[in-house]
Amino acid sequence: MVEMKFCGMTRPEDVREAGALGARYVGVIFADSPRQLTVDRARAVLDEAPKGTARVGVFGPAAPPDVAAEAQRARLDVAQLHGDPDAAMIQAVRRHWHGLVWAVLRVTGTQLPASASELFNVADAVVLDARVDGKLGGTGTALSWDALREPLARVRAGRARLVLAGGLQAGNVARAIAAIEPDVVDVSSGVESDVGVKDHAKMRAFRDAACAGAVR
Repeated sequence: MVEMKFCGMTRPEDVREAGALGARYVGVIFADSPRQLTVDRARAVLDEAPKGTARVGVFGPAAPPDVAAEAQRARLDVAQLHGDPDAAMIQAVRRHWHGLVWAVLRVTGTQLPASASELFNVADAVVLDARVDGKLGGTGTALSWDALREPLARVRAGRARLVLAGGLQAGNVARAIAAIEPDVVDVSSGVESDVGVKDHAKMRAFRDAACAGAVR
């Protein structure tokens, strides 16, 4: 069964709804973003997550000790590294912090970056997202799932799980699951009524569509 991550959370009530819908992960943004939160605000939002729902923080380029310090203050379970992290960055974060480390792999077109295989061997999960110039993520830009299926199959033998992000919403998540077979589907802007404000009806529709796609 594919798991769900609702990301870009800014309100406690949205985290509560995600938990009620069975989300395995909820995420907040520390990187430069319209959804960016302070560590104190992120902790208050994430404290509404029920037991069994893991807390994820999304970081832009930053020094590993700073990532670790913020992760600890926010009581995270997962540090998600944006900004094209490499294996050395992942290992450096682990020297300062003992939670899970996810690496974002941004894709242009239908070709995986050369770093893909290394990331799957080192990270706890690889988050596949669309590369959009000038933005780290949360753009609503979808990937070419069918074309990426075979390249992904060649690199997924490593330790990492596959988290699929990039333009997902209720209308396309089942098709994305069928094409890529990810371990986790990650949605942010696709379930919003405004930037950082989750629409609970859209969240429920996404959950229903993801569950339907997972059992095909």
